[in-house]
Parts: sequence; structure tokens; C-alpha cells
Amino acid sequence: QVQLVESGGGLVQAGGSLRLSCDASKSIFTINVMAWYRQTPGKQRELVAGITSGGTTNYADSVKDRFTISRDNAKKTVYLQMNSLKPEDTAVYYCHAQTGPPFTAYWGQGTQVTVPS
Repeated sequence: QVQLVESGGGLVQAGGSLRLSCDASKSIFTINVMAWYRQTPGKQRELVAGITSGGTTNYADSVKDRFTISRDNAKKTVYLQMNSLKPEDTAVYYCHAQTGPPFTAYWGQGTQVTVPS
């Protein structure tokens, strides 16, 4: 079992920056993939960025060159640095971890990011 707690969300003006943190309840050193997803009302949850245990990253096209995902294994924390924020980045952001095999997914409770238009 892995508990994930997100923090760092809030309201920021367009063009501003936020850094989200995801604190895990246990070591993330061997967690296969950790990722950030986001969801807006009436839409499916979408992948924003992911990072493997080996440090390989991937990003949604909409956030490339603006967002950066990183992990600090010693602190059991994954970060999402978000720069040049846009109103369309407004969403609830969820931390995700995948362990295994057998593959098991864990989710945080979410943190709201609001960028007014």
C-alpha cells in the first residue's frame, strides 16, 4: 500500500508558476512509474507527466516545455514544476503511482490548480 498526498495547488495568474508536491508514505525508489494527471468537470482524467524509476520522463503535448516532473527518492516526493501557466491548465491535479508486478495503481486525493482567464 502506498498513500500519496498532494500539495502546492492554488490560484495563480496566467503566466505564473506553481510547484506541486506528492509525498509518498513509503520509499518510491522502486516504484515503477509516478505521474501527474489532471481532470476537469465532465472530462476524463488525462496524463500530464510521468517519470519512471530510471528517471525517464514523458509529457502531454500541451505541457511540454512548460512543465517539469522530477522525483527525490530520499524525500519520497515527486514534483511537478509548472511554468507559464494558462487558463486551460485549470484542473484538479492527481498524483499517481504504479507498483508491481502485479501492477497496482495508487492515487492521491488531488489538489486544485486555478488559472483565471
